[in-house]
Amino acid sequence: MFLPQEIVRKKRDGGVLSAEEIQFFVRGIPDGSVTEGQIAAFAMAVYFNDMTMDERVAFTLAMRDSGQVMEWKSLDLPGPVVDKHSTGGVGDVVSLMLGPMIAACGGFVPMISGRGLGHTGGTLDKFDSIPGYSTVPEPEKFRQVVRDVGVAIIGQTAQLAPADKRFYSIRDTTATVESVAMITGSILSKKLSAGLDALVMDVKVGSGAFMPTPAKSLELAESIVSVGNGAGTRTSAILTGMNESLCHAAGNAVEVRVAIDYLSGKSRPARLHEVTMALCAEMLVISGLASSEQEARARLQAALDSGGAAERFARMVTALGGPADLMDKPDAYLETAPVIVPAPALQAGYASAVDTRELGLAVVALGGGRVRPQDAIDFAVGLTGLVELGDAIVVGQPLAMVHARTREAAEQAIRQVQAAYRIALDKPAVEPMIHRTVRP
Repeated sequence: MFLPQEIVRKKRDGGVLSAEEIQFFVRGIPDGSVTEGQIAAFAMAVYFNDMTMDERVAFTLAMRDSGQVMEWKSLDLPGPVVDKHSTGGVGDVVSLMLGPMIAACGGFVPMISGRGLGHTGGTLDKFDSIPGYSTVPEPEKFRQVVRDVGVAIIGQTAQLAPADKRFYSIRDTTATVESVAMITGSILSKKLSAGLDALVMDVKVGSGAFMPTPAKSLELAESIVSVGNGAGTRTSAILTGMNESLCHAAGNAVEVRVAIDYLSGKSRPARLHEVTMALCAEMLVISGLASSEQEARARLQAALDSGGAAERFARMVTALGGPADLMDKPDAYLETAPVIVPAPALQAGYASAVDTRELGLAVVALGGGRVRPQDAIDFAVGLTGLVELGDAIVVGQPLAMVHARTREAAEQAIRQVQAAYRIALDKPAVEPMIHRTVRP
């Protein structure tokens, strides 16, 4: 018989917890038998004394098993169950294209996504901007859409990793969020509860990244890859650039438009395409759907060129209650902001750096993100036409177009965008989008 306070004491004193001790403690999180004070003390002890990889695996599995774990075996799917998770960024619309692209190549993608957090946008909020689309379908409906379409992108249900929900909210209010061990458990417990065969992690690096330094981003990537594989799911990670918005738009409806244009072939922005293809190719290779990266890329390009990926997206939207002709008539369904004004450049030169976090916060201030969890989101607002690093800038040209609800909100966003960009006389060196890949 274990006592929660003895487990806390052992961790406080730098001891290594057994899998049984961790299971006992985590089991008490959702049912309330471990108190909020004990959870906070445990989090602080882990924050200072860390966890070994074995402890991290046990912690992740215990959190995963605190709720329902989806199973797909009984559906006899003719391909692997795979997913991708991103640590979050600005203008990161990758999931909207990636899910349908993988489905068109024979994978099954049960993507359980989150809302926006801090300055980063949430995939779920983007889908909520599609009228009628249900981000919280019944579990049976979710399974059916994954089986029939090959992809369904929905929100986290209360049944999945409930220990993480309580644990996360306590970490959030006790200054213990920034522990790589606990971030690993939080991300993986939610993702692995979807019953995945393989997972690719997109860990951002740069001014808009969740982790404060490239070294911390790498540490998180290596932890997730070790723990994911230790927990029995083929896992790899790619470190990708977040030194500027990933695409030229940041917001909700404005990003859905980017995804539709990308899938339909109307417009495939280079940096967005590079990151999307790298993550998709890695998913096809580690799940065994392709034998090499070259083969994977060729198949993905074919899925885009043939319209196969666009068709999966359209079928998913329709199956989950959205409009059947969204791809053909996005403007009939996606909200547009009443005030659309440029944020003019105040000096000439080259766009040499941008505080990506500030851009994300400008979208939040416009109403496109949340300040408090219960806040409603304005799907129409955001930024489009963001200039890219290295672009030549003349005075008065738009650094971005601001989509706002009111004139006042637009004025504030203009100032934020102007303050976020640094204009220099010399053209900056081009930064790579793909920093490195971490495999087991």
